[in-house]
Amino acid sequence: MQRRITVDVTIGNIKMGSAFPVRIQSMTTTDTMDTEACVAQSIRMIEAGCELVRLTAPSISEAKNLIHIKNSLRSKGYLTPLIADIHFTPNAAEAAASIVEKVRVNPGNYVDKKKFETLEYTPEEYDEEIERIRARFTPLILLCKQHKTAIRIGTNHGSLSDRIMSRYGDTALGMVESALEFIRICVENDFHELVVSMKSSNPQVMIHAYRLLVKKMDAENMHYPLHLGVTEAGDGEDGRIKSAIGIGTLMEEGIGDTIRVSLTEDPEFEIPVARIIAERYQKAPDEYLIDLKPFEEYSAYEYLRRKSLPIANFGGENVPRVIAHLAHLKEITEFDLQSIGHRYDIVLDKWQMSDMGADYIYAGNTNIPFMLPNGLKAIYNIEAWLLNDNAHTTGYPLYANVKAFLENPRHPELNFVGVSVGDIEALNMLKQFVNVVVFLYVDNELAMMPMKFMFVVMNKMNFTLPVVMIRNYETTNDEAMIIHASIDAGGLLIDGFGEGMMLHATNTSLQKINNIAFGILQATRTRISKTEYISCPSCGRTLFDLQETTALIRSRTDHLKGLKIAIMGCIVNGPGEMADADYGYVGSGVGKITLYRGKDVVKKGISKETAVDQLINLITEDGNWTSKTNP
Repeated sequence: MQRRITVDVTIGNIKMGSAFPVRIQSMTTTDTMDTEACVAQSIRMIEAGCELVRLTAPSISEAKNLIHIKNSLRSKGYLTPLIADIHFTPNAAEAAASIVEKVRVNPGNYVDKKKFETLEYTPEEYDEEIERIRARFTPLILLCKQHKTAIRIGTNHGSLSDRIMSRYGDTALGMVESALEFIRICVENDFHELVVSMKSSNPQVMIHAYRLLVKKMDAENMHYPLHLGVTEAGDGEDGRIKSAIGIGTLMEEGIGDTIRVSLTEDPEFEIPVARIIAERYQKAPDEYLIDLKPFEEYSAYEYLRRKSLPIANFGGENVPRVIAHLAHLKEITEFDLQSIGHRYDIVLDKWQMSDMGADYIYAGNTNIPFMLPNGLKAIYNIEAWLLNDNAHTTGYPLYANVKAFLENPRHPELNFVGVSVGDIEALNMLKQFVNVVVFLYVDNELAMMPMKFMFVVMNKMNFTLPVVMIRNYETTNDEAMIIHASIDAGGLLIDGFGEGMMLHATNTSLQKINNIAFGILQATRTRISKTEYISCPSCGRTLFDLQETTALIRSRTDHLKGLKIAIMGCIVNGPGEMADADYGYVGSGVGKITLYRGKDVVKKGISKETAVDQLINLITEDGNWTSKTNP
């Protein structure tokens, strides 16, 4: 692993860049005019390990109140740098520049606007627009130079301006160009205390944008630190999985100098998650150095699914498969099947497949003393498969390596063969077969890039057998298990690699592992098994109780498989970040909600007391509602 080299940036009493540890930050959810509440929450964040505290400044009043928050924190002995988060109001940014250690501006709405209008410009007119931005942005740059205040140029996928959208479309390129316009103005003014970000609620868009930003910045000899985050990631397990995939995939490639995990939870709960991600790379030795150019040629900036041969229900157009690891159990029971998503209906006396039911069981040498439900198959070690008549007729064999596969009897339709990362000879020997699925193993703690290397090699040698990613974890921390598995498997799936996964951690429950596997598939949008929620982490701009509302909407809609519902605290990123959602629930005033169908406003300014019911009614009117069934 080799970290991208950056310049140093000074933010108050800390340094940021490749010469320093990855910095952890978060954002307050309190009203910035409530000094006491902001100070109390900031202290909780700092004591949890937050190294930079961001506060929203939607108007000049909030910007000016930052001095009282800062003075109170300093008087209590807290020297953590503060960041003012600015949208729409350049005068608030200028007021904050003399108070805080960093100002964040969003190029999409600092000068430009977003009204979902299509605009057309001649080259001369477009240059005039850049000049307008230069005139409005330069005063802030000069103030920041004067006060030694850093700037983060933070592009959000959901708030690209109409001008950028009209020229570049709703693309990663548009995100990058939006930031570069502002970066170039900073460079013209010899201002280099810069940090840059490319945030999206879709990890795939976010990853593509950062990769493209690095490429374009390198071409212009710009080497500023990068702030990583998946915005509007949501809450709970899903929010952690999304964040880990987006941030971890880039950190695995050496990209990233500061991170924020955006969860719809109190900000102090974001910090431990961010630390698990960051510490994985700060502690890791340089175990490998891989030339990324072949991968870049493959699909670094757009999604391209690996071409694979359809074998049984693996590969081809099939969704990635989930294999549950049960081989460590002394005996396998019907209860274990319920833990991996298979439901037993007592009334009907039969098993029912669920959308989150594992596709295969890896039994190893363990006998299964009962008949499996239709659609669920077992995988046995070759020795057990040969000796057990039941296994021989109802299951499939796993061979530890190619040698064992060539020397033993085989199943006529489906065989699983273990291959270690780096064993190119094994791939060459297996190419001729049309009934093999590869189990890909890696010994490295950091598994994603070595596996990605193997997939790139497979692509170059036209190796098309389906591949299942195998990962075993020793951690006793469920949260670490979620993060590490999401990076390892999610970072591959999101780039189109892998036809299945098998995760295992002795100290983590089967149900938790199964949920993680399907959560990774959902977050990478490679297999949809449940409702997807796009919810912001809340901040001082939020106009309702976001955590309570998200939980309420989730409790009433979590059975609507494949539906995407956005729950946004305000209009800053709401209408844009939820652009690919089916429905949106957006704060539009104190206690007031606006409902969206896609990008279109359906109802404005409705009371939050009735808004959830009206959202359900809207879904029902569109024919997208189904009743919940008992598990």
